[in-house]
Amino acid sequence: MHRLSLRARLLLLTTGLLLAGLGLIGAVVSDRLERYQLDRIDDRLRSLTELVSQVSATGPPEVDGARARPELLGPGLDLFGAPYLVYLDADGSPTRSVHSPRLDGAALPPPGALRTVPTDGTAVGLPAADGSGRWRAVARPATGWDGAVIAAAPLTEADATVARLRTSSLAGGAVLLVLLTAVGWFALGRGLRPLRRIEHTAAAIAGGDLTRRVPVLAQPGTEIGHLAASLNTMLGQLERAFADRAASEARMRTFVSDVSHELRTPLFVIKGSAELHRMGGLPGPADVDRAMRRIEREATRLTALTEDLLLLARLDEAPEGQLDRAPMDLRTLAGDARHDLRALDASRPVELTGPGGTGPPGPAPVHADEGRLRQVVANLVGNAAAHTPPGTPVRIGVGTADGRAVLEVADEGPGLAAGQADRVFDRFYRADRSRNRSGGADAGLGLAIARSLARAHGGDVELETALGEGARFRLTLPLAPPPPDRD
Repeated sequence: MHRLSLRARLLLLTTGLLLAGLGLIGAVVSDRLERYQLDRIDDRLRSLTELVSQVSATGPPEVDGARARPELLGPGLDLFGAPYLVYLDADGSPTRSVHSPRLDGAALPPPGALRTVPTDGTAVGLPAADGSGRWRAVARPATGWDGAVIAAAPLTEADATVARLRTSSLAGGAVLLVLLTAVGWFALGRGLRPLRRIEHTAAAIAGGDLTRRVPVLAQPGTEIGHLAASLNTMLGQLERAFADRAASEARMRTFVSDVSHELRTPLFVIKGSAELHRMGGLPGPADVDRAMRRIEREATRLTALTEDLLLLARLDEAPEGQLDRAPMDLRTLAGDARHDLRALDASRPVELTGPGGTGPPGPAPVHADEGRLRQVVANLVGNAAAHTPPGTPVRIGVGTADGRAVLEVADEGPGLAAGQADRVFDRFYRADRSRNRSGGADAGLGLAIARSLARAHGGDVELETALGEGARFRLTLPLAPPPPDRD
């Protein structure tokens, strides 16, 4: 059964139900017809026995062949629908009987069976003496003499009528079943056509074409419509998942490539200096000192790069676990950033304002890890100092805007193109590839770390820039909840 197609199984099921329904209807109709005919025969037999039982007040009339008129008797009994009439004495023995001339005497009910007919007018069935058929009989007690009258009629015609009905029902049901099965086969084929199209779409997707979608096969409110919509939604999610996986793999390959590139240079310097010393290429103490300083510088660079990578990995896995939150105000970080910029470049004008450059700096209370936020601000300030010419003005804004705490670092440097701005927070991305790298931050991880730390706090770092119009990095964080009222 499981090897059959859905179309064949549905057709077998519907055919079986149709066959059962036709059989049940045929049985009910034939039973009702048989009951109707028996009721008609019983009514005629009761009427005749009631009439005959009151005809004679002295005993059964003489109906033997000598005095009866067969040419009138037979049609008369047939007219009443009771071609067999029997008189019983007080002992229940037949004393007189008469039957239609068209009946064979051997086909009449046997005398012994006549004794079993109740005299209360209840109709009963009797067998024929020769077993050729069935009879229906009704008995009534006689009026005026001790005895009973039985009227009986054969059920040959009734049985034949029921048999013809059953034969006709069987033949008609068979024809109807064949026709409906044929119609059902084509109807199911047409109804299942959308499923075959869905199957073809699924096969194409399994072959690698993730852009395929199930076409609109039916109205959205139908089962097929719901199925097509659900499948298209699922296929869209699968396509996005595969695209995200491919993008993630590409990013991983790029990440590994960048890490390898960043590690290669300091490792080569360290290895080269060590081999030069081993080969005797550093004859004097001054040469050894210079080589050791190079090794120390590259080792420091490797340490900073490793720490940055570990921090990013921890932030990706469990960002909240890297934070030690406490109440603080971003104005403290803004003031320290101003002093740091002046220490790096005393000729650089540094202005401390409110968000957007309007008004004085305002309070920006947050519940955050001060050490991690100092790392974020240091990256933003270091980025402004590294990518703008000396003496370029820088503005540090702090306060609240749109219900969030804000700290922004804006410069008037060369700015970035749109393509560069879209990738500036990517790991190992550097807008200026020709810049000499002397520290871990120059590996292109500073802004990526800053954004990851900001998002770990529930905030973000955003960039507004354009070529020739400078750049503004904006750190936004959720405001600290107000302290509870004390009574």
